[in-house]
Amino acid sequence: MLPARQGSSFLTTRWSVLAAAASPDPVLSRAALETLCAGTWYPLYAFVRRHGHDAEDARDLVQGFFASFLEKADLGSLDPARGRFRSFLLASIRNWMADERDRASAQKRGGGVAPISIDFEDADERYRIDPGADLSPERLFERQWAIALLDLALARVESEYVSAGKRDQFEALKPALQGRSADAPLAEIAARLDSTEGAVKVAVHRLRKRFREALRAEIAETVSTEEQIDEEIADLFRALESRPEA
Repeated sequence: MLPARQGSSFLTTRWSVLAAAASPDPVLSRAALETLCAGTWYPLYAFVRRHGHDAEDARDLVQGFFASFLEKADLGSLDPARGRFRSFLLASIRNWMADERDRASAQKRGGGVAPISIDFEDADERYRIDPGADLSPERLFERQWAIALLDLALARVESEYVSAGKRDQFEALKPALQGRSADAPLAEIAARLDSTEGAVKVAVHRLRKRFREALRAEIAETVSTEEQIDEEIADLFRALESRPEA
């Protein structure tokens, strides 16, 4: 188990997970890479698809991209001070695709390393209906990266509420995180939760506050300094508002 982030220190970041993938222990190495894949594979998949690759080719490229990390001996020396993990990942996939054009691609992908376990089952449908699919590959990657971070933050908060025995409260109030006060009037929610309207308002405020904290924590794992967190949050929301280039 990788160490949890505590306070303002960056004990577990995307950088440290990537560095752990260089471990000589194949079990630790694979676990680290699986952790990395879980939150990043779809933005990369969307980027590759937007470059004109079909679904099957995109799956091969993304799997090969992650598997290639297992072959690199210098991962452990990666320096988090180099900046934002998002930028590193985007530059890396660009370089990987450029290198693939110079090889016998399908045969060489992954270099004989077993593919990383990624569930691509709904990826093509997700890509097809994505309203951002008319964006450039880079801007689509940024949009999907932002969505992935929001999903991770939401999952983190949901897990906390479920662990505290508050699943029903979370499900009732979750729409408040999507810019709506709720799907139903406060009185109805209060009755459903056997609570009061005032208590529901307080619960919504607390949920939003906890979600903001969880989002900051997720973003903190992708940057090198505390100062970059607010910049990255601003970039995240700009990416979500992206429109197709003229």
